[in-house]
Amino acid sequence: TAVAADHGTPVMVISPDDLRSRARDYLEAFTPLCPAGVDIYYAGKAFLASAIVRIVRDQGLGLDVCSGGELACALRAGVPGEALLMHGNNKSSEELAAALSAKVGYIVVDSFEEIARLGFLAQQGGVRPKVLIRVTLGVEAHTHEFIATAHEDQKFGFSLATGDAAEAIRRVLALPDRLELAGLHSHIGSQIFVSSGFEVAAARIVGLLADVRDEHAVELPLLIIDASVPGYDS
Repeated sequence: TAVAADHGTPVMVISPDDLRSRARDYLEAFTPLCPAGVDIYYAGKAFLASAIVRIVRDQGLGLDVCSGGELACALRAGVPGEALLMHGNNKSSEELAAALSAKVGYIVVDSFEEIARLGFLAQQGGVRPKVLIRVTLGVEAHTHEFIATAHEDQKFGFSLATGDAAEAIRRVLALPDRLELAGLHSHIGSQIFVSSGFEVAAARIVGLLADVRDEHAVELPLLIIDASVPGYDS
């Protein structure tokens, strides 16, 4: 009530100590499981402000951004481009150009049009960005239907079942001088309470990694399973 009296409502209050604790929880949970190394990304869509960015970076986390505005905020807060992952299923040419200019670590592609657009911009700029293919795995997430993002017939990513994911991989690999295929990405939804969906997702996307190896003789080094659970978003 004192904060509301000083600042009015609505007002959001975030505990820096709590945010630091949550960041450490992720690092401590996943680091022992990944001897080859693990990167944890804070999802800017959860809440993004310069102070939040600096706390997240101080704890050793990267940052996931999905718009030109979020990218600008991260860069202004001092995040180096290589610590950023650029999301978004409707990135404009200007946003992609800004990501290339900032030398973001990874760009997640969501459509065949984006692959072509990014390839063109990369050639124009004389750069070769690292690309992740967003794969829709057809997994039933135990969450509200409006924030489930891995079922078929929705706007995110390339379907595994229809073969679009395999075709997207072929198209990126067909542009070796412009795009570097770094790995695969999946996101089954937000505010998920049951872990079984992640187990199914992991099995399916690892199977796709094996298919890429068998068809293209390429072993992709990176796999991202985006985990959004109650109280955490990274």
